[in-house]
Amino acid sequence: MTHTPRCSNKNSISGSPEVEFGRSADGVSVARLVDTAFAMLPASEGRHYLATGWRIRRPLAQWTRSDFYGHCGQLADEAAFRAKVLEQAEHAREKRALARQEVRSTAQTPWGPSQGATVFADGVTCHSTASHGGFHLSPAHNCKVDARLRAADGFYEEDECWAIVAFTFPDLFTSFERRSAARIIKDSFPDAWEEITGNVLAAGQSREKDRRAFETEHAADWIVVSAIRADYKKSFVEVIATPGGRRGVGSEERRFLVPADEYVIGRFGFVIDPDRHVVYGGPSSFAGWQGRRRS
Repeated sequence: MTHTPRCSNKNSISGSPEVEFGRSADGVSVARLVDTAFAMLPASEGRHYLATGWRIRRPLAQWTRSDFYGHCGQLADEAAFRAKVLEQAEHAREKRALARQEVRSTAQTPWGPSQGATVFADGVTCHSTASHGGFHLSPAHNCKVDARLRAADGFYEEDECWAIVAFTFPDLFTSFERRSAARIIKDSFPDAWEEITGNVLAAGQSREKDRRAFETEHAADWIVVSAIRADYKKSFVEVIATPGGRRGVGSEERRFLVPADEYVIGRFGFVIDPDRHVVYGGPSSFAGWQGRRRS
């Protein structure tokens, strides 16, 4: 379904005729793009995040924080907020130009019966179900997916694998979707990306490659697998750690006390510093620790 562009009112400042920017009744930056509402809401420690709402019919100046429920990531400043909204406006315009078709569907998918579908092109269909969703490619289209990324059944779930479809058929997707897909392929399928494109991903360019590097570097270190506030020693966190963060039968466990102001979980976990964090064998705040092998 397409929408006619919404013109901004004369009191709004906009870089796009579809976008209306303004201030809410709470004094925060807000914007409207057709039926989608955006707000730059305050978070802890002076930070902000992008919030979304839907079909708020009142003027922007009457909007309040309670109108928003979606959380779409952190924002550095108001310039970042405006950039995000205008990016979505670009995405909306390009999507309308692609003329995707919404159709009824009862097809069977790996995620259950389809409750509706979007046809991107003949043989490229995105299904929605009660629990999940994703793309289905016809055999002819699936053969065009690189073998290193191809799903044998032609189904590509909506969380990560949709990016394989966008990577293979870029002309069917918007600029925003193509950028998102490239990021996902690099993050989740770095080996295939490097082999297909011939570009080696450096540190910080792929979540999966960075995870592997972290696990290799810290294979023998104690990495936290569980943590809880220490009831018996204020301002400390009691943690359970295992070598390399490994879990399951046979993994040795030790408890440590970590000062709460130091316990900042990194991208792939918290690494125990044996020079600062001493092995702990006292009372535990972990309800399930009693009866287990003590450190």
